[in-house]
Amino acid sequence: MRKTLLFIVTLISLQQVFGQSNSQVDNIIKREMTERKIPGLQVAIVNKGQIVLNKSYGIANVQDSIAVTEKSIFAINSCTKVFTAVAVMQLVEQGKLNLSAPASAYLNDLPASWSAITIKQLLTHTSGLPDLLKLLDGKTGGIGNNTEASLWEKIKTVPLDFAAGERFSYNQTNAYLLGKIINKLSGQTFQENFKKNQFNLAGLKNTLFGDSRDVIPHFAPTYFYRKNIDGQPFTMPKFINNYYEFPYFRQTASGLNSTATDLANWIIALQSGKLLQSKSSLDTMWSSGKFNNGKNTPWAMGWGMNKFRAKHKAVGMSGGGRAAFLIYPDDDLAVIVLTNLGGSYPEDFLEELAGCYNSNIPKADPITLMKISLRKIGFDKAIIFAEEQKKKNPLFIPNEFEINEWGYRIMANGILKDAVEIFKLNTHLFPTSGNAFDSYGEALLKDGKKAEAIKAYQKSIALKPDNEHGRKVLETLLKP
Repeated sequence: MRKTLLFIVTLISLQQVFGQSNSQVDNIIKREMTERKIPGLQVAIVNKGQIVLNKSYGIANVQDSIAVTEKSIFAINSCTKVFTAVAVMQLVEQGKLNLSAPASAYLNDLPASWSAITIKQLLTHTSGLPDLLKLLDGKTGGIGNNTEASLWEKIKTVPLDFAAGERFSYNQTNAYLLGKIINKLSGQTFQENFKKNQFNLAGLKNTLFGDSRDVIPHFAPTYFYRKNIDGQPFTMPKFINNYYEFPYFRQTASGLNSTATDLANWIIALQSGKLLQSKSSLDTMWSSGKFNNGKNTPWAMGWGMNKFRAKHKAVGMSGGGRAAFLIYPDDDLAVIVLTNLGGSYPEDFLEELAGCYNSNIPKADPITLMKISLRKIGFDKAIIFAEEQKKKNPLFIPNEFEINEWGYRIMANGILKDAVEIFKLNTHLFPTSGNAFDSYGEALLKDGKKAEAIKAYQKSIALKPDNEHGRKVLETLLKP
């Protein structure tokens, strides 16, 4: 009787805790949907191997005012790449593939200049390969009048962008080659492989390949806000339909559509050993690669949105500026957000959502902490706040690139004054960065502060003499 009462009290307590957390999520989602003008959205939270929140918001199909439901299917774009990574690791576990081996060990028709590129370098986008996407129809991403065979022959004639392992450059050729390897080593198409070895094992009911040409049940079409169409500028961004094509042979990069429920179940299956047999496989997949100089790459093995930090490590992926998720392995937590708006960037608020279930997570991420705090105290206090955190918070280690990206997202939303403050913060934190001052100058100029913009560009060029774009802008600004 005592044990039963204790169980009931514990259950009620957990329900109260999750109820409060779920309510906080609800407030954040509604705020972000309003500010980002997102028509429809799904969110799912996984905690300790269970889906503790699964909720739908807004409109899936704007044309016909169809509401988002749990069964609404969203394009997840580049989030597809993590499924490709798991398929690769499954081949590793089967002894069919070696991550350190060159791709040429498995594909015999590669150019000689590609012969040393390893599987790891394909997964971490350090291969130096030319981007297949540049050969495709730029408007839709389709193949136009070409075939896969003709495109393959064309890309093999294009020189490498850089020597493998020297630097990072995101492109779609990497995933294409991985798809060819999966096809060959598994003895089936990667579409069949994914379905058998991932979708079926994880119990995914609404995950499938396809693009705008396919009839997908319960599909939430994707939309964009555009400032001009066919060369015609608009005073206000116009809300439009998005059309896109993902040729069958490059669907390892961006071909999947899914639901937040399915992605949550996929994550549960992945972490519980249904998809990969050993924890060491997970650890390998979720570790960063290495450049030739020994430094870590920003990507893990096929996973592109990672927080490699001492506490509250996170791994995940974003796709199309409309879908994103993060897994916190040490906290046994995952957050998934899918939207039908390109450019909504849900990755911007994933860590704040995670903070609803573990309040220490936002404190470990400088950008998230500043977003939450500056929203309350004002963006003009950014430098003061950052200096205070540097003194008292050992986890507050700002990243120049992330702050710069944050500033540009704010600027893209038309909030120029806040963007200026964030770029100014970046110049304060990184006073020897020519790029930080260049971005600051751009924001100042857009905000109508010409004299201050000139000073910022002058500083940028002094720090980075090869900044030709900044030099040209400055020359224009200084003309009488």
